[in-house]
Amino acid sequence: MPKGDLPKTRRGRARREQILRAAEEVFGEAGFAAASISEITRRAETAQGTLYIYFKSKEEIFRELVVEMGHLTRTVVTRALDPGATRLEAERAGLAAFLHFVAERPALYRIVEEARFVDPAAYRDYFTTFAKAYEARLKKAQADGEVRPGDAEVRAWALMGMAKALGERYALWGDPAEIDGVVDEAFALVREGLAP
Repeated sequence: MPKGDLPKTRRGRARREQILRAAEEVFGEAGFAAASISEITRRAETAQGTLYIYFKSKEEIFRELVVEMGHLTRTVVTRALDPGATRLEAERAGLAAFLHFVAERPALYRIVEEARFVDPAAYRDYFTTFAKAYEARLKKAQADGEVRPGDAEVRAWALMGMAKALGERYALWGDPAEIDGVVDEAFALVREGLAP
């Protein structure tokens, strides 16, 4: 939702957030097709009519959650990075932050994965936005001599693909206690492949 369209009152913003958190649970558990507006409003402890003040449809709520996952993930990863870190240090810290975030918010991660079928444009935008920023950071690291020369776009997508697969396998299907060991092993692979 564009910033100008957000509710003006604190109470309105809180209600909208309550609806989104309930929808995150319902979509994450049941999937888009099986999720119902009535279940979302039941969990949000709000009337259906109130939901429609904030969102036009189930699809709009779903899309909002995909966009939110993108913003939250970028925020979590950025906060985990030391401003003075090298690109390789940033790779390790970013991967760790991402996997821990997925373990903490598995429903939101599942929503993004389901967007491939429910809202392909939102799914594509989610990953393309990440890839463009990632590519720029890798190009800068190459220019600074922190990583060996190569195709930054391909590397960005490859690194994102690795994080995505590790998130599914270890943060969703595995024991979140294993994440730090997974990060160490994956980072060893990245370091050997990216070191100048």
